[in-house]
Amino acid sequence: MSALLLGALLVVVTACGGGGGSDDDKGRDGNGDQKASEAVVAILPKDGAADVATDGALKVTAEKGKLSSVKVADDKGRAIDGKISPDGSSWIPEEHLGAATKYTVDAVAKDSDGRESAKHASFTTLVPKNTFVGYFTPEDGSVVGVGMPVSLKFSRGITDPKAVERAVKVTASPSVPIEGHWFGNDRLDFRPEKYWAAGTKVTLELNLDGVEGRPGVYGKQSKTVKFTVGRSQVSVVDAKAKTMTVKRDGKTLKTIPITSGAPGTETYNGQMVISEKFPVTRMNGETVGFGGEYDIKDVPHAMRLSTSGTFIHGNYWAAPSTFGSVNASHGCVGLRDLRGGGNNGTPGAWFFKESILGDVVVVKNSNDSTIQPENGLNGWNMSWEQWKADQ
Repeated sequence: MSALLLGALLVVVTACGGGGGSDDDKGRDGNGDQKASEAVVAILPKDGAADVATDGALKVTAEKGKLSSVKVADDKGRAIDGKISPDGSSWIPEEHLGAATKYTVDAVAKDSDGRESAKHASFTTLVPKNTFVGYFTPEDGSVVGVGMPVSLKFSRGITDPKAVERAVKVTASPSVPIEGHWFGNDRLDFRPEKYWAAGTKVTLELNLDGVEGRPGVYGKQSKTVKFTVGRSQVSVVDAKAKTMTVKRDGKTLKTIPITSGAPGTETYNGQMVISEKFPVTRMNGETVGFGGEYDIKDVPHAMRLSTSGTFIHGNYWAAPSTFGSVNASHGCVGLRDLRGGGNNGTPGAWFFKESILGDVVVVKNSNDSTIQPENGLNGWNMSWEQWKADQ
């Protein structure tokens, strides 16, 4: 091969080999190595931090780039949801963190050329010295009446109700709007606008672990509670007529003669929910402000309607002619019964057997005021607008 031909071939090879820079060199330095991403990822708290606050401390940011992925998980693998800002510059969690928990954070950002920059960090949240819990009604797995609210009684007074309420979720199937209402600083109830529909399945999710309910006092519960609404039973007591009409799913089961509160100790009016059932219980007037007027050690078939001591119960000590003709109680609703209770065929025994927690007893035409909503599980005596209003 001549020297002239060899020189021509070398020129062609050099041109094809491309020492002059091609698209393949984009993002590479002069030595042909991939350039580092200009994006800078920052994670707060810093890697290895301890005693971290459960709310407001975790944040991920990116400079000279946009976040493309942020993954946060606790030491049990549970992911913490969060949102990347529209401009891609930051990420914050959508919920508070748990207390005394180790978290890992893995974040990725991309610069304007699509080059990735990643960062990893781990930290541990604080260990609370003071804690609170919420005692819930009804019980997990129970079947209840249509009037049963979800009621939480906290072991400590709450000074940040919004934080606590954000950590409590109540849902229903079929779906229905549900709202919470605070009674004082230690009780939070949830209900729909009207009684639950029969067959509704309700779920309570408590995500209180790590919630600062009051300065230095943190929740310590993560629990799911489920219950089912059974058939619809609403009983209407007419104090003037001295009768009670029991309706099941809209149909009348029975009308029963009753005795309600005597003049001076009338029964509250209003919608009341059965919150407890006792086959036999003691009723002592001293415990509800009546001194020594009565002390009956074996009241049969008693069902609580208020915290202050209103019951609907069997009565064996009054003459049978009392029921349906005279209001003679200290504020309770009495049904004819036999001493000792049991399945004895009396109206008291029948109603006890046919009732479940959460059933509604409505009292009307009594010469007393309407029961206060917080006196028992009786929030139905508030309008929906009142119930939803912030306190």
